[in-house]
Amino acid sequence: MPPIPPLFKLPIGPRGTITCTQPSQRVYLLTFDSPPDNRLTPEFCGAFVLALDILDRRFEKGLVLTTSAIPKFYSNGLDFESAFKSKSFFPEILYPLWKRLLTYPMPTIALINGHAFAAGIMTAMMHDYRFMNPHRGFVCLNELEFGAPLKAPMSSIFRQKLPNPNTYRTMVLEAKRFNALEALQEGIVDGLGMVPEVLKFVQEMRLVDKAKSGVYGQLKAEMWRETVGYLEDHVGSEVIIEDKIQGEKRCQEQREQRVTDWEKFKEHKGAKL
Repeated sequence: MPPIPPLFKLPIGPRGTITCTQPSQRVYLLTFDSPPDNRLTPEFCGAFVLALDILDRRFEKGLVLTTSAIPKFYSNGLDFESAFKSKSFFPEILYPLWKRLLTYPMPTIALINGHAFAAGIMTAMMHDYRFMNPHRGFVCLNELEFGAPLKAPMSSIFRQKLPNPNTYRTMVLEAKRFNALEALQEGIVDGLGMVPEVLKFVQEMRLVDKAKSGVYGQLKAEMWRETVGYLEDHVGSEVIIEDKIQGEKRCQEQREQRVTDWEKFKEHKGAKL
């Protein structure tokens, strides 16, 4: 079978690309290729948003499928240097991408072909459905391992979408790596397979017709109101987090003082004996 000609191709920085093809009628496949592991850099996020805008504004409504040209990785998450050197990264670059995906006016499916770690699996969760390669890759929230707290929308999307809160507890507090079968059993993904299996799912669910009435994105915005609110009100959620951090510091000081007083009491009592 000859290769499918691309509908368009966008650059990701000097080395990467997002290529859009149409493997089936009104199914738009966005394939990331940003070596070595599709990190969510400003350039990656910008190209992703532009691809979504092009499909929304210039093509017939259908379905958007995303995957990676890098076999080992769907996405390995944030690039910490670019994410934290600028205060604008979260409110102006990453969160707009996530909100666009979460409220997109067509159905979206993430085809997790390889590893999806940290913000990589978060990005997949912003899609309506997820499929996973049954033979390769893990999904994992590994923030515990490198000491990064979860921001509000990073947490709420799992609370809203996972069917079992114990699964999220395992993801966050154990940093468990889920293989494809485990991810399916826990409801992290909706199916196993690659493009042929996804296309069969799309056909069976008649997903390419779901956006015709024009309210698909609005319905999702209401469904996921909590996460959408956090993505929109970055400043407010950050203030709440900072207040909690400062409150915890005060509690820690009080706890330390109680333990110190107890130690002094023990020492004084022992001296009397």
